[in-house]
Amino acid sequence: MTLSEIAKIIGAEFSGVDKEIISMNTLSDATSNQLSFVSNKKYIKNIAASKAGAIIIDEKMQDQIPEGCVAFIVKNPYWEMAELSKSFAPLIEDDSLPLAVIGEGSRISAKSEIANGAIIGKNCTIMAHVYIGAEANIGDNTIIYPNTTVYRDCLIGTDCIIHSNTAIGADGFGFATNALGEHKKIYQNGNVIIEDDVEIGSNVSVDRAVFGSTLIKHGVRIDNLVQIGHNCEIGEYSVFVAQSGTAGSTTLGRNVVVGGQSAFAGHLNIAPFSQFAARSGITNDIKEPGKTYGGFPLLEQRRWLKLQVKIARLLK
Repeated sequence: MTLSEIAKIIGAEFSGVDKEIISMNTLSDATSNQLSFVSNKKYIKNIAASKAGAIIIDEKMQDQIPEGCVAFIVKNPYWEMAELSKSFAPLIEDDSLPLAVIGEGSRISAKSEIANGAIIGKNCTIMAHVYIGAEANIGDNTIIYPNTTVYRDCLIGTDCIIHSNTAIGADGFGFATNALGEHKKIYQNGNVIIEDDVEIGSNVSVDRAVFGSTLIKHGVRIDNLVQIGHNCEIGEYSVFVAQSGTAGSTTLGRNVVVGGQSAFAGHLNIAPFSQFAARSGITNDIKEPGKTYGGFPLLEQRRWLKLQVKIARLLK
């Protein structure tokens, strides 16, 4: 869309040279033909370095906009970003795309559905009632078990195994709320990238990114009933045990082990080789690698065990 069209949708004023904006992105990743937004003061420091062609912002922060960048001044930037996200959402299915490409030696069940634009690599096995969305790409030697859904634009590497009833690329849990308590959906216009040699259990949800990609790196192992939130990054060879999960935009280093029913808050950074006992609650960054934690509030596992012993003695 053009800048003038965007201004009409979000109710902002615009004057100057009109140009086309192709998509939305974060402040740090946006380019001159993309639009971004700022709704939180903690991101003011990122505005000056942004290369975005336009930024949705409120009047209190408009002086921070760099020269050459268009400022769309609105009362609630987060709400207007949500409003605009729908306009940039791609078609769920696109009949104008070419027919799917199936690699040599792949076995595709007649009861599965492969959307236009999808690519299936060599020697894959796609079982009954699997759905592969538009422009999804499945690498060689990958097995996808029945009733699994791979949404549009998602990428799955070689030698992967995805078990039944798993959803790759469903929308992340994102919405804006106004002063009246009304909710507006934020369309999740990114994707999911799963690298090579990843195994994902049954009934797992890996949500697509708002912008950019949710990333599952090489060699990860995910048990049944796990939730990976939008824009997360899961490091190489990490392990998730059943009923664990991460909120959005959390990054795990390599070889992190997550015990059953453990959960991460959003926007955290977790050091490599960290281990979390079952039912750990992680709400802050973990900066030192190689340690084992447990409990909630989170403690190093040995301290947590000692605390439980002391509590048990008090009850005698």
